[in-house]
This record gives sequence, C-alpha cells and structure tokens, in this order.
Amino acid sequence: MSGSLKKSAKRVQQVVSNLGYEFQIVELDDSTRTAKDAADAIGCTVAQIAKSLIFKTNESQQPILVITSGSNQVDEKLIDAILGEKIGKANADFVLTTTGFAIGGVPPVGHSVRIRTLIDADLFEHEAIWAAAGTPHAVFKLTPAALLDMTGGKVIAVH
Repeated sequence: MSGSLKKSAKRVQQVVSNLGYEFQIVELDDSTRTAKDAADAIGCTVAQIAKSLIFKTNESQQPILVITSGSNQVDEKLIDAILGEKIGKANADFVLTTTGFAIGGVPPVGHSVRIRTLIDADLFEHEAIWAAAGTPHAVFKLTPAALLDMTGGKVIAVH
C-alpha cells in the first residue's frame, strides 16, 4: 500500500513505522482537506477527525500544533493562557517551513522542526480517530492514546 503513496504520505508512513506503530496511511480519491471532507470520504463522524492546526506565538514566533476534534473550533484565548503568550494563525509559508507539509495535509508527526503540541481532550471520547498524513488525500486511523504517545503532546480543553 505505501509503495504507491505520494512522497509526503510515504514520509509520514515512515515516521509512523519508525515510532513503532503499524498504522497504514491510505490515500483516498476524495479530498480530506477539511474535517467535513475527511469525514465524508472516510465514513466517520467529523468529531473523529484529528485536525492538525499550526499557530504561531506572536512574540517568540514559535510554531504551536493544536490537534483538535474536527467538530471543535480552537479558543485561541485558552491557548494564550496555557502558553503565557498570545498566538495567531500561521500563514501557509510558515506552516510549510515548520512542518514540511502544506495546509490541508499537515500530519500530527514528522515535522521539519520539533513543535510543541496540544491535543484536544474531546478526541479521547472516541475509540478511533483519523489524522491527515501529508497530503489533502492521505489519512491514517489511530487511537487517541497513540496520538498522545506519538506526539508527546499535552491534553487540554481547546474550546
């Protein structure tokens, strides 16, 4: 299966495998660029989509990855309070530079630089979740516990 994956999806598959997981990246004909698109293409609920959103701290200019349930919007003021610094949405160039992936396909792992990660507690309400895998058509199924282990993130309420 990974033999036919696009380069970015292969990279994510390699990272996942190197972390000791057997999750398989799949590329779908339909777009998974948005949480709704992904849920429709996969056949799961929007809440089971683990959206990887990149923010940038305003003062220190550091990337912050917030992995949230597809049904939630991130309350940036909550993130500001956790970090002790205001954040803003990162632009496409910043996302590509810091993650190595374009918006719409940012996975939870395999980034160009180490990124502080915050994980939506609501994802833990699901037995299985789906995350982007490097392209707007690639995803993989995993558990919330594996997501936490893979990323070393901190579980928080995001809304």
